[in-house]
Amino acid sequence: MGRTVYPKAHHLLIEADAGGCNGYRPRLWKRELQRLANDTGLSITVCHYPSGASKWNPIEHRLFSQISRNWAGYPLRSLETMLRLIRGTTTTKGLEVQAMLDTTPYAKGIKVSPQEMAALNLRRRRLCPNLNYTIRPNKSGSS
Repeated sequence: MGRTVYPKAHHLLIEADAGGCNGYRPRLWKRELQRLANDTGLSITVCHYPSGASKWNPIEHRLFSQISRNWAGYPLRSLETMLRLIRGTTTTKGLEVQAMLDTTPYAKGIKVSPQEMAALNLRRRRLCPNLNYTIRPNKSGSS
């Protein structure tokens, strides 16, 4: 979605919680970010909120609170209903939400080898290096 709005972008910033599948520890998350960087040519900087600090994530307040307000009182009985209500979320300041259903089956239990980790083009930031890093495309395009 962003490529059409920002066709000249060369960098992507992701703010993420510190836990879960997109936390700062999962190796698969970093490997897949490397693949995304290679596929798009974007450098990807990730800033993880420290444990217990995700409540300061602006997305939590600006987006999710509006979605919750929009679907309040509606029974969420189907994915179609949820998507319709999420897509219908707007604010007076111009927020418009886009959402699509991802039906891709994802494998579980994927292990990332030390060799794959060593091949990541990952540079840690000086401030909180475990939580803040940039992954740049590999020159060869391999992951």
